[in-house]
Amino acid sequence: MNERRQTGPQRLRIRASSAAESRLRSGHPWLFDESIREQNREGALGELAVIYDRHDRFLAFGLYDPNSPIRVRILHRGKPQTVDAAWWTKRLRECMARREGLFDAQTTGYRIIHGESDGWPGLVLDRYSSAWVLKLYTAAWFPRLRELEELLRQTVLSPGGCLILRLSRNIQDVARTHFQYTEGTFPQPEGAAASNPAAECRQRFLETGLCFEADLVHGQKTGFFLDQRENRRRVEALSAGRVVLNTFSFSGGFSLYAARGGARAATDLDLSEHALANARRNFALNEATPAIARCRHETVQADAFVWLERNRERRFDLVVLDPPSLARREVERSGAIQAYGRLATNGLRALRPGGILVAASCSAHVSRVEFYEAIQLAARKVNRPFSEIERTGHPADHPVAFAEAEYLKCIYLRLT
Repeated sequence: MNERRQTGPQRLRIRASSAAESRLRSGHPWLFDESIREQNREGALGELAVIYDRHDRFLAFGLYDPNSPIRVRILHRGKPQTVDAAWWTKRLRECMARREGLFDAQTTGYRIIHGESDGWPGLVLDRYSSAWVLKLYTAAWFPRLRELEELLRQTVLSPGGCLILRLSRNIQDVARTHFQYTEGTFPQPEGAAASNPAAECRQRFLETGLCFEADLVHGQKTGFFLDQRENRRRVEALSAGRVVLNTFSFSGGFSLYAARGGARAATDLDLSEHALANARRNFALNEATPAIARCRHETVQADAFVWLERNRERRFDLVVLDPPSLARREVERSGAIQAYGRLATNGLRALRPGGILVAASCSAHVSRVEFYEAIQLAARKVNRPFSEIERTGHPADHPVAFAEAEYLKCIYLRLT
């Protein structure tokens, strides 16, 4: 990724509006198309754009995308720097250094690069034991994929390790116009036959000593919800002797932790039979642990909203509500807040006295205040006295450096 020598067209120069200048100086990582006052020429996908302020002073540089409302994703602000292979390597090693000491040999699944908040806009890198998943959320990285692959192979990949490319849905069609892309692989050289060696990449890894298996090619996110690790640990500490309901269970992470924590029974509830099969497989992988072997594990294939409404006679001691994002766009925010409240109402009704509700949201368009108010309002509506145990957010390997990056929030309520 060597930008030391400028060849071809003149460097792409952009001047931003005064409001955008202030946002960039304060650390915001995006320059929107409507915030560009002028630029010296049309920019190409993925090239470095240099942003200047109204006094022609260097402000920042980033990756240009002519087809996105986020026109430039900021890589660096402050003083000018030379962008070469050493610069990219240093930036990657800084991310690795920020994770030092967070995990031991009992946890081999975690995030190394968390997008904009780690200085790599629109890019995440997750480790699953000897496999690494690079997921892109912007097409601006496409021209640099070969350099990215080489950088990762030289820096993080161990001999015999696996490197997998994932793309968000919104850029998959764009990818196919730029290179021969097959899900799970890096683009093939011009004229080469596309291949997919990672098509069935099921990778086992450890999390707090528990063994999980993730589908790194077709699984949600990069194969597993690594960001809920700390909440799973908290659920384990609260589960002794309890009967647990894990809604939107995916691969059974909360239930498995609850079982190790001494839960008498755990029910995984999910609409996907594929997800429930993964949950059963993960329980089988850990059956040598006595507490897990003793826990009665049940899987139920159903819509969680409907099931909670129709099964009000079922009672539990701990209910986990961890739905997928209910507001992927701003216009869905109001409906999502109502849906969170409805889920919490039915989750609380399913609890025995002294029971615990664990309610989480991964919707960035719903703020912490809005989410917590929806859950607490639901608790008051069911007219059952409660106390709040705690609130949690992002784990350390998923840092938050600007407002739009904050998506994960969780609240724990205990019925009294």
